[in-house]
Amino acid sequence: MFPWNLFPFHKDMKNIKAQMNPEEVDKYVTDIMNQVFPQQMQKMQGMMNPQSFMSDFNYDTPETPNDSSLSSSVFETHNNVFVRLPIKEEQWLKDMRIYHTSNQLIIEHIPEKEDKHSIVLPAIVKKKGASAYYKDGMLEIKIQKNIDMQYSQIDVSEIL
Repeated sequence: MFPWNLFPFHKDMKNIKAQMNPEEVDKYVTDIMNQVFPQQMQKMQGMMNPQSFMSDFNYDTPETPNDSSLSSSVFETHNNVFVRLPIKEEQWLKDMRIYHTSNQLIIEHIPEKEDKHSIVLPAIVKKKGASAYYKDGMLEIKIQKNIDMQYSQIDVSEIL
């Protein structure tokens, strides 16, 4: 049979709970936490106060991309990866160079001649079969996904 009398719960537990002051318990826990985590606790104090926590975020001035940055949207379907780029000037279509590796799309010479942008693709793509279409100020690049079913097993050896 299990020795239940070894547990610290006894008849006086109700009295102890009634005698405890919640403010004293809170102060005691805070003091212990400050001793154990001094730097982290200072940061947490800001998190516990909603006003100081929200002051770290700046909602008034949203970040706007530089003129030299290139905004794009990337998504994939079952068979393809699509990259959409807004084109501000039709002259960009003549100046730009588009390349891709198995996992990146590289766009050069827009908006400036020396600019180079790399976009990480969400899936491995094929070397051939990519196409690009321009319509209504939007360039859409379509690249076929490559289904790589070659798996290599890695053996784990124990170091003694």
